Amino acid sequence: MAVAWRLSRRTVPLRSISRLCIVSKPMSTNPDKSQMDQPLYISLVDAEPLHRYRQGGYHPVTLGEYLKAGRYKVLHKLGWGGYSTVWAARDQRLYKIVEEAYVAVKISVAEREYNGETRELQTMKQLASCHPRLKHTVHLLDYFDLKGPNGSHKCLVYELLGPNIPDTIDAHFPDGRLPGKLAKAIAKQSLIGLDSLHQQNIGHGDLHTRNLAFTLPCMDNVTEEKFIEILGKPEIGHIRRRDGKDLEPGIPEYIVKPTSYRTHSWDSTQAIKIIDFGESFLRTAVPQTLHTPLPVRAPEVIFQDRIDYHVDLWSMGCMVGEIPKAKRYTTLFELFVGQPPFDTFFLTPKILVGQMQEMASDDLPERWQEAWDTMNAGDGIATESTGPNLQEWLEEVYFDGPQSPDLTREDIVRLGQIIGRLLQFEPWTRASARQVLDDPWFNE
Repeated sequence: MAVAWRLSRRTVPLRSISRLCIVSKPMSTNPDKSQMDQPLYISLVDAEPLHRYRQGGYHPVTLGEYLKAGRYKVLHKLGWGGYSTVWAARDQRLYKIVEEAYVAVKISVAEREYNGETRELQTMKQLASCHPRLKHTVHLLDYFDLKGPNGSHKCLVYELLGPNIPDTIDAHFPDGRLPGKLAKAIAKQSLIGLDSLHQQNIGHGDLHTRNLAFTLPCMDNVTEEKFIEILGKPEIGHIRRRDGKDLEPGIPEYIVKPTSYRTHSWDSTQAIKIIDFGESFLRTAVPQTLHTPLPVRAPEVIFQDRIDYHVDLWSMGCMVGEIPKAKRYTTLFELFVGQPPFDTFFLTPKILVGQMQEMASDDLPERWQEAWDTMNAGDGIATESTGPNLQEWLEEVYFDGPQSPDLTREDIVRLGQIIGRLLQFEPWTRASARQVLDDPWFNE
């Protein structure tokens, strides 16, 4: 039996977070008030938080508007993150001429201190210089600056891709487990893309299944009306002030719910590409830290050690991405078995490192020991590593879970060996993407 913080390993609590998109007034300091003041702005659509529409924040986008002097017509929202919103658009210049008539436009926040887009643009420029272009990484088509009421925004124009892995699982595999053959194909293509990046000495820095997307069939002859039908009619939620006053210039009239591609006829034979290079870095511009989600964070990032592209290899072993509704994490481990190797509920660096020691194939490096002792003694409660090891846990969740297994026990043993070669504390001892690809299991 695992210690208390491991009791959720069999049934990970699902975190249901309802995002009422609000910008709140400051909390009153009046001791007679028992509740925080009501939110000033409200919208019923579940999307990016409205408090980020301010100076230095998101750019307010309207469906049907044109960007870059009329070149790109905004048709739908593809997604959003802490530092950008992403929109599907039609390239008016290329429409009905080439297959890249439909594109994805990533509009960054205008915060001066945020340099993610600068790193991303540097990375994408280097990748664009590769001939032939890399097969399993998204392609940059254009970039420009956009001035708006909230500041100046960097905009990157990418090829349009389809749904990511968690959205595909949510739409087509309600039990949360991909068929073994499909999971192996996704893993293999991801490794090919990662190997291509590392050959260029590029670190992705944020590798997880939400940043793996399927390509779309060619849309040369797709009309704008058919394109919107494929993505689904945009769902909008008008924004209003609770006091009835007019909206400020930097607040959009309405917020758009991202497409789920549910009306799209999904094809599992489409290729996978690595997307979202906001945390990427070149060998000549390595950041001091990374903002990857805690469950995928490599141990050298947690212990503030030197960072290089080896962080991606740890992430490949425990690749994460939120699944809609469940708000839990999907990993390479979970890609095959339907459950993550690490707890994700109420996770802290201390708890994560304790779980890492159960799963990693080597011991915690001596240079991190002092920091770990300090971390472990911080609250006076020592963490024990008494849970199952990687192989034991992998087999338990695969064969004892509610889903019907379609891989053999030998397959799961081989998979455990591959993951074990990636989940090593010492970065330089992790198997490279190419070494993992050379494992005969991926070609069987």
